[in-house]
Amino acid sequence: MENYKLVLPEHLNHLGKLFGGQLLRWVDESAYIAARMELPHCNFVTIGMSQVEFRQQVKVGAILRLEVKREKLGNTSIAYAVDVTEVDDDKRRSVFATVVTFVNVGEDGGKKVI
Repeated sequence: MENYKLVLPEHLNHLGKLFGGQLLRWVDESAYIAARMELPHCNFVTIGMSQVEFRQQVKVGAILRLEVKREKLGNTSIAYAVDVTEVDDDKRRSVFATVVTFVNVGEDGGKKVI
């Protein structure tokens, strides 16, 4: 699955670059959408990201491509690799990559088999 985001002024930090927290939100949201589309009967919550390392600064007006691929399916959890690339005409620039892991929970908040 892939998703695109346009970096707008409201997404910037005090230095005029994309706020890292905003990027993490988009990454988590894109992975969650993939999980819900694949397993719509599950109630997923995020339990972690493999790493958080911002590779490049991103300016206003940038278009980001978020590519989401299933990495692992367990009994109660599912994980997705998310790669974020800045798309600029014919050039592509890696901005961020991580693996987002979700766990399926029941009404009591405990882990539940998928």
